[in-house]
Amino acid sequence: MSTKIEWTNEVWNPISGCTKVSDGCKNCYAERMAKRLAGRFGYPEGDPFKVTLHPSKLNEPIKWKKPRRIFVNSMSDLFHEDVPFEFISDVFMVMALNQHHIFQILTKRPDRMLEYFKKVPDNYRLVIGKTAK
Repeated sequence: MSTKIEWTNEVWNPISGCTKVSDGCKNCYAERMAKRLAGRFGYPEGDPFKVTLHPSKLNEPIKWKKPRRIFVNSMSDLFHEDVPFEFISDVFMVMALNQHHIFQILTKRPDRMLEYFKKVPDNYRLVIGKTAK
């Protein structure tokens, strides 16, 4: 287990950074962690909590052969307005190709999530739907 989060086994962060959108963001642990990591591991020195895409991390779940419960973007929000829909689709494609894992996504942006799924082509929705267990 590579995380101390008790309800998951692994974290996967193809995106880091965020902006506060609700009272629930007041004591954001990810922001505190990003400040500690500033200038390292892909966190920008001057603005460590700036939304940053990490395409090089997209394939990490493919390397994990043993099934895991994976928290997607523990250091960000997949549906942040600065994350292009194309990149969100890339994340979902990796999840669809790794059905031996359980992926957990939390968001404080349900309206953007709904907007994304309304714009996803029907054939892609079919691929995603097959990942449900």
